[in-house]
Amino acid sequence: MKTTSTSLSVDGVHVWRGDRHVLRGLSFSVGSGQLLHVVGSNGAGKTTLLRVVCGLIAPEEGQVMWEGSNIRSDRSAYQSNIAFAAHEAALKADLTALENLRFAVGLRRTVSVDELMASMRRTGAEGYADLPARALSAGQKRRVAMARVLACDAPLWLLDEPFSNLDSAGVEVISALIDEHVRRGGSAVVVAHHGLVRRAGATQLALDE
Repeated sequence: MKTTSTSLSVDGVHVWRGDRHVLRGLSFSVGSGQLLHVVGSNGAGKTTLLRVVCGLIAPEEGQVMWEGSNIRSDRSAYQSNIAFAAHEAALKADLTALENLRFAVGLRRTVSVDELMASMRRTGAEGYADLPARALSAGQKRRVAMARVLACDAPLWLLDEPFSNLDSAGVEVISALIDEHVRRGGSAVVVAHHGLVRRAGATQLALDE
């Protein structure tokens, strides 16, 4: 992980979708060693919130700050400090699992095959590293996507339903990786129906309250 000092703050963020006011003056902060568990009903704006924090959506009002600076002031620097896993695994179907990681992580930093395989080993994806993504199950794709997060070596994780399509063993593996990341001083914002609030140090943010 690049650093053990992280500071994310969301201040008075408003987002509309047409006539619908999705996020209403939302504010929170996440620092080193902290995990924010975002919950809410379908359509409450959970994914929209993650996309705002990622810098993919600009809020109509409010701002997102990283280490005291607006994330839009130096987007490339901010992007190098985050690892984002969307609800969809976002793997290229004709590439193998390993090739997907080499492509995605290689856009961010120089990375060796050994490093990528080590990340896949930790998520339980090593056994299908050479299979094309189109041949993988939804749960296997989820493990590969999480290996990509690990390999990015970023202090801030932004995860949208990381337990989707996983069996109970997979849920425990991914939960343990999130816990480890936070214990080492990283930060995480996680959208999940799964009970992350039972994990040590998790704070819950409910969007539909």
